[in-house]
Amino acid sequence: MVTSPITPEQIAAAPKVVLHDHLDGGLRPTTVVELADAIGHRLPTTDPSELAAWFHRGANRRDLALYLECFAHTAGVMQTAEGLVRVARECAEDLANDGVVYAEVRFAPELHTEAGLSMDEVVEAVLEGFRQGSRGTRLTIGTLLTALRTAAVSREIAELAARHRDFGVVGFDIAGREKGFPPTQHLDAFHYCQRENFHITIHAGEAFGLPSIWEAIQWCGAERLGHGIRIVDDIHVADDGVVKLGRLAQFVRDRRIPLEVCPTSNVHTGVCDTVREHPIDLLKRLRFRVTLNTDNRLMSNVSMSSEMRALVDAFGYELGDLQWLTINAIKSAFWPFDDRLRIIDEVIKPGYAALTLGRE
Repeated sequence: MVTSPITPEQIAAAPKVVLHDHLDGGLRPTTVVELADAIGHRLPTTDPSELAAWFHRGANRRDLALYLECFAHTAGVMQTAEGLVRVARECAEDLANDGVVYAEVRFAPELHTEAGLSMDEVVEAVLEGFRQGSRGTRLTIGTLLTALRTAAVSREIAELAARHRDFGVVGFDIAGREKGFPPTQHLDAFHYCQRENFHITIHAGEAFGLPSIWEAIQWCGAERLGHGIRIVDDIHVADDGVVKLGRLAQFVRDRRIPLEVCPTSNVHTGVCDTVREHPIDLLKRLRFRVTLNTDNRLMSNVSMSSEMRALVDAFGYELGDLQWLTINAIKSAFWPFDDRLRIIDEVIKPGYAALTLGRE
């Protein structure tokens, strides 16, 4: 059977699942300008196109700490209930328009209280925005609440997340500067989540290596790894192609611990120089539980469609490869099991089957 190359239209139509997408990293540039004007927040420029280019340049500096500086302006305009509802609504709309059928979008509530909102009010506004933006679409959307590694309120954020678990919050996360701020500094929060039978994902193995991954899994109970790509430091590929996994890598693969991989973002933060050099393909060939994600759509100028296209261009992936990544993601989601099966059987598999028939 001869098939034609995957087209941009087919990638756009493909059902997609994203597990690692930051709310304050995916705003529309026009929205940033309008919200900034409404609250008197000063931006580098008020021209939406120039502002988008400014974010892209700022993020693409090959350093995680520098990458994070861009968020002062997006979080800075997300300080009112109205602004948070709008940002969340537009986030859901943009994901749905990109063919995303399930998403988990994360944010740090403590970053949105400068104008007097309580963290509960912040969460309620975001959840309302997600409800509005996903209404009438194929998108199912859940929320992850993120605590900052450099702050001391992680237990409070964990309790906040559990308090809203019946209204769309599906898990707890920590993020921020990885080096020097190990996840074990937040054990109280993770142990609370475990006692509450609540889900945990942890940013680990992005800018720092194996100790961060080991602590996240073995001390903090991470069910998924945000990025997690430094697990390749425990994988040795000999000149003859023979692969030997270290004990941590073997454990991660054997336990099917999902890796929330964000290729373009990793290039921008200096993990590798190009997507073609990214370890996602090695990890996929070794059958780790790899998932594909955006991280920050505005900062890195990406979408799920563009990330899929990047893998097609870099590694020659076919629709079957994209479906494998997508099903990995929905299997790894924190949404209820029956609903995940429904999305696989009624949305993802039929969607890819239709695209495959169209290529024959």
